[in-house]
Amino acid sequence: MEQLFPHFIVLSFIFLYILFQSPPTVGFLREAHSPSPIRLKTSQPKDNGLRFNGGGSFKVALFADLHFGEDAWTDWGPQQDVNSIKVMSTVLDLETPDFVIYLGDVITANNIPIANASLYWDQALSPTRARGIPWASVFGNHDDAPFEWPMEWFSVPGIPPLHCPATNSSYSEEYCSFRGTQRIELMKNEIEHNNLSFSKTGPKDLWPGVSNYVLQVASSSDPESRILTMYFLDSGGGSYPEVISSAQAEWFQHKSQEINPDSSVPEIIFWHIPSRAYKNVAPWFAIHKPCVGSINKEKVAAQEAEFGIMNLLVKRPSVKAIFVGHNHGLDWCCPYNKLWLCFARHTGYGGYGNWPRGARILEITEQPFSIKSWIRMEDGGKHSEVLLSS
Repeated sequence: MEQLFPHFIVLSFIFLYILFQSPPTVGFLREAHSPSPIRLKTSQPKDNGLRFNGGGSFKVALFADLHFGEDAWTDWGPQQDVNSIKVMSTVLDLETPDFVIYLGDVITANNIPIANASLYWDQALSPTRARGIPWASVFGNHDDAPFEWPMEWFSVPGIPPLHCPATNSSYSEEYCSFRGTQRIELMKNEIEHNNLSFSKTGPKDLWPGVSNYVLQVASSSDPESRILTMYFLDSGGGSYPEVISSAQAEWFQHKSQEINPDSSVPEIIFWHIPSRAYKNVAPWFAIHKPCVGSINKEKVAAQEAEFGIMNLLVKRPSVKAIFVGHNHGLDWCCPYNKLWLCFARHTGYGGYGNWPRGARILEITEQPFSIKSWIRMEDGGKHSEVLLSS
């Protein structure tokens, strides 16, 4: 028992600390961030939908692979989340986007030893929410992965006992479960507690893939005139295979025909894990035109199989570009047939790789229609500007 006691104390502290307060980085960041005041954007109510701003543009920031919640029982784990919030805060303050997209792997669920991983998900949203900027999210392969027990917890004399809340506590025993938080729970929590979230749980017949939905952006002068359509797809991973299923492809086909039958409205697509088409256009070594980017440090880690979504997208003249995350060491855009395949930039300090962090920015203009993109870095620098449609 004497040997077990230190482990017991450590685990109890970790569990109670995470359970009874927000993750530790938020309070620290409020002191560590730039002393300049946060400038809140004038956000339109969700019921009114998304619109181009008064200047006739619509700017989007993509935050990819944040990986919040890694190794909360260590010193460096929470510090990663502090650093990630600093990156997002820098990008948001420099770019003042109209919209933010969380492009998957918001958390590293397999590293979070509590049932309610929404605590960390909510923390990742905090810089955007604090500035009054609306957002949407899609799921990555780490967002609802099952918890993986650290090897050191199995050292002699064995797994330390877990201190659970008393049965008469307001917290049930399920908080002692390390099953993780499933996609649908994460998304419902985000939607129910955030008026600025445009995320949706998607059609039930596509579950367990959850983040399958459409958002339309209206003209600055006419709310009935649609200028841009954004599709979000759940590329799997974690609790199910890393694929976009044939059912999702069929849903896209029906939905796109329903809302944009003549392909007159430009469309852009967002999911987390790159399709196999990305392998076909990937630069061999350095990035040369027509591709545009700054890092090409690993091979494309593509989806496990292809079930028709790319064939549909290539055939639709209205589809201009696809944006993914997943590969932390890639940030290029390359043309593929008539559309562009783009990686975001690794935004979070969680996850693998030590390349400088940043975010991909999209700027869509209304008249004449165009899509321009670049990378905004954590040090404020800007590079890899490319015109994706005009």
